[in-house]
Amino acid sequence: MSAHVIHSARLVGEGRTTHNAWVLFDGEVVAATGVGDDWRATVAGDPSAVVTDADGGWLTPGFIDLHGHGGGGAAFDDGADAIRTAMALHQRHGTTRFVVSLVTATVPQLAERVRGVAALAAHDPRVLGSHLEGPFLDVAHKGAHDPALLRSATPADIELLLEAAGGTLRQITLAPELPGGLAALRAFAAAGVAVAVGHTGADYDQTRAAFDAGATILTHAFNGMDGIHHRAPGPVAAATRTAGVTVEVINDGIHVHPEVVRMAFASAPGRVALITDAMAAAGESDGDYLLGSLRVQVRDGVARLAEGGAIAGSTLTQDAALRRAVQDVGVTVEEAVRALTETPAAAIGRGSDLGRLAPGYAADAVLLDDDFRVLQVWTAGVPVARWVPSRGE
Repeated sequence: MSAHVIHSARLVGEGRTTHNAWVLFDGEVVAATGVGDDWRATVAGDPSAVVTDADGGWLTPGFIDLHGHGGGGAAFDDGADAIRTAMALHQRHGTTRFVVSLVTATVPQLAERVRGVAALAAHDPRVLGSHLEGPFLDVAHKGAHDPALLRSATPADIELLLEAAGGTLRQITLAPELPGGLAALRAFAAAGVAVAVGHTGADYDQTRAAFDAGATILTHAFNGMDGIHHRAPGPVAAATRTAGVTVEVINDGIHVHPEVVRMAFASAPGRVALITDAMAAAGESDGDYLLGSLRVQVRDGVARLAEGGAIAGSTLTQDAALRRAVQDVGVTVEEAVRALTETPAAAIGRGSDLGRLAPGYAADAVLLDDDFRVLQVWTAGVPVARWVPSRGE
């Protein structure tokens, strides 16, 4: 693969914006960065070099989604072809790497699904591994999970899931207050899995105990848990209080009010990860869909369970989350980009090779216009085809 330089960009990363910047890709990795016209020397004498003029656009690292369930009419639970379809939709919106999130099913079904994700991850660099959101969740905070399938974890469950994943289980969401919850948390963490607290009835002290035991993520903050009360601060306050804990936020204007998103950024600087929690309807028209075994109705872009009306994931894409963060919430561009790149990369132990446009890092990048609309995307140095937005995109 020939060298590729992107120049004349507003490069965002590592907490700052660098104007008139350039980035050189050498195959799948970033080879060099700089400012001004000295990029010309990097490709001099290379007639096969590709040159992209960013024309002053925003250039960011590729977005990383820790928590999404599908898009483009396809659900991650439905196998390799469906995963590819959903990733293709989100790639066009700037997401270059995915932790494939799977909703609650039986433990044998989940074992088979994580085995499939592991096989896909072996040859598709976009797939970082899997995230099990369930079945070890609290029924009272089930959200869009089938309550008949929720349960406490057993040692046999843990062994089966870890074996099936073959080292590719990146994240698991569980309710630590369930019987055996802390033991399960410790077992998964000891195996190198990032354990997230979510869909939980845990109070502040129980959540702090979970973080002390090795949990490092709060799943979609404020959703699937008790909120902040002045005498019962709950899981969100426990997460913002605990150094090193990543706070997931669904910034679609529906799951969390913009002012509360602003408070999350202020309370946990550098630790907010903007996720989509997207289901199959992302990028698609309103209609009827499935999330796991549950029927979902999407109306005006909002996904809710057909029975009960609970919010059932989102139709969000990460470029929209970025626009909302800057334009509606009021965080800086640098903060918003960090929440889509460096922070999620670090949350799953990939902060040394993903989430930055710096030498040695993956050649994942997003070029956006002044209004943060995607112009071009590269994953591992390969450009994603441009597209004409359809309804919903």
